[in-house]
Amino acid sequence: MLKVLLPIVLVPVILCSILTFATHRYGRADFTYVSGPEPEALDPPLITGFLEGRIVAALFEGLTQYQPKTLSPTPGVAREWELSEDGLTFTFHLRQARWSNGEPLTAHDFVYSWKRALDPMTAADYAYQLYYIKNGRAFNEGRLTDFSKVGVHAIDDHTLEIRLESPTAFFLDLTSFPTLMPVNKKCIETYGDDWTLPGNMVCNGPFRPVVWKINNKIRMEKNPMYWDAHRVRLDSIDALAIESLNTGFNVYETGGADYLYGVPLPLVEVLRERPDFHTHVFLATSFLRFNVTAPPFDDVRVRKAFDMAIDKERIVKYVTKGGQVPATTLVPPGMPGYSSPEGLPYDPEKARALLTEAGYPAGRGFPYTEYLFNTSEANKDIAEVIQQMWKTNLGVNITLLNQEWKVFLSTMKNLDYQICRGNWIGDYVDPNTFLDMFVTDGGNNRTGWGNARYDRLIAAASKEMDEKKRMDLFRKAEKILVVDELPILPVYYHVSLNMYRPDVKGISPNLLNIHPWKYIWVDKEEG
Repeated sequence: MLKVLLPIVLVPVILCSILTFATHRYGRADFTYVSGPEPEALDPPLITGFLEGRIVAALFEGLTQYQPKTLSPTPGVAREWELSEDGLTFTFHLRQARWSNGEPLTAHDFVYSWKRALDPMTAADYAYQLYYIKNGRAFNEGRLTDFSKVGVHAIDDHTLEIRLESPTAFFLDLTSFPTLMPVNKKCIETYGDDWTLPGNMVCNGPFRPVVWKINNKIRMEKNPMYWDAHRVRLDSIDALAIESLNTGFNVYETGGADYLYGVPLPLVEVLRERPDFHTHVFLATSFLRFNVTAPPFDDVRVRKAFDMAIDKERIVKYVTKGGQVPATTLVPPGMPGYSSPEGLPYDPEKARALLTEAGYPAGRGFPYTEYLFNTSEANKDIAEVIQQMWKTNLGVNITLLNQEWKVFLSTMKNLDYQICRGNWIGDYVDPNTFLDMFVTDGGNNRTGWGNARYDRLIAAASKEMDEKKRMDLFRKAEKILVVDELPILPVYYHVSLNMYRPDVKGISPNLLNIHPWKYIWVDKEEG
C-alpha cells in the first residue's frame, strides 16, 4: 500500500509511536479505529457528539436498531411491535434479553431509563427527543412531577406501551437513538457518576468496556450476554482517542488502526486515488453559531453581513477539497421529499452595506470578537480562510480561539462565545432532525435565539399527517432560520472521508454514516 507522509503530517510521528506502543502493551484488538477526541461521556442520555454515539452504540441497544443499508429501524431489544390505528400508541414486545451481568432486561428498565433522561436533574440536552411522548415535555420542564402520567408504561416485564402526543412519523427511528437506550438502575445507584467506568458498567449492547485509558483508548470486548451475540464476529474493538487528524492518519498508515474517521484536508486529492479511501454523501452540515444574546450579533444585519461575506465555493474548492457542497441552508440536499428554501448568496457589496447600516462602516468600531472552534487541523484551516474573508470583505478583524473537545462543548453550551463552529449530523432521515434543535431553549440550540413563529411551525409539523403539508411547514421554518433571522451561518454540506483497509468487511455506506459494529468483521485471509 502506498504510504503518503507529506511534510504537513510528519510532526506528530513521535506521538504516533507512543500511541502505537500503548496499544501494543494491551495487545492488538481484532479491530482498531481512530475515534477522534477523548469522549465527552459514555452515559447515553448525556452524550451529544457523533464520536460518543459510535461508542455508546457498541455498548447499548435500544428497542430498535439501525439496519445499516436502509437505515430503517429493525428489531433490537424489542422483537416486534404494533402501532394503533390512530397512530398514538406503540406496543413493544421485548425479547428475553439480558444485561451484561446476566440479569434480565425488562420493560421496567426502559421506564426507568426514559424517566431519567427526562428528569430535569439529569440535564440531558437531547431530552427533547422524548417530547413526542405524552406529557414528556411537561415532565422535563418541571410542570408535571408525576411520571405515571407520562406515556411510558410497563404492562408487564416484556411489554412496553408508549403513548404519543400526536402521530409522529419518525418516532420509531428515535427508539434506535442513544437517548432512548436503556441504562441499568442498580448500576447507576451503586456507582453514581462512575457507573460508566470499565468494571462498573452494566450494559446491554454487543460489546462491553474493559479498558478506558484517558486520551489513549477505550477497549471493548464482545458481550457474551448480548441476545444476538452469535452474529457478532469481532471479539474486541479499540477506539483510539486521537484529536489530531494528522496524528490519526499516521497511526493508520503505520498499521496502528484499521479504520480512520476523517483525513487531513491537504491529503484528500492524493488519497482519493487509493483503494482504501472511501467517500459518500451523508446528511451533515457544517455551520457557525452566533451568540445572539449580546452585541454585536444580537443585530440580524451583522449576522447577515458575516454570512454574505463568505465565499463558500472557495472554501470547498480550495480548502476542504473532498467533494463538499457550499451550503446556504441547514438541511442538506438528498432528504427524501424535502427541498430547502433559497438561502443568502455570497454578496460582499451587500454585506458591507448591511454592516454600515448596523453602525460599522468598513468595519470601523467593530468590537473585539472571537471565533471559537474545537482543536483540529481542518477546523483551523477553515477558520483562517473565513477570518481572512471577513477582513477583506468587511474590514473586520476576528481573533481565532481553539479549545479541546470537552472544553469546547462546555463553552458552547454556556453561551460563553461570540461565534463558534457548529456541525450537525442527522440522527434520522427527516428534516426534523436538523430543524427541531433550534426551537426556543432547545437543548442543542446553543445560540440564545428563539422565535415564536418558528416554534409553532416545528410543533405543527410534528403533528401533521399529510407529508406534503409537513414538508411545507419545515420549509417555512427553515426560511426563518437561514434567511430571515440567521442565528446560524451555513458553510458546507459534508461528505464522509473515511479510510479502511480492504480486509475490513460489513461496512455499508449510508446517509447517516452509521456502521453498526455488530455487522463488521476483519477478513484475515484477505488481509
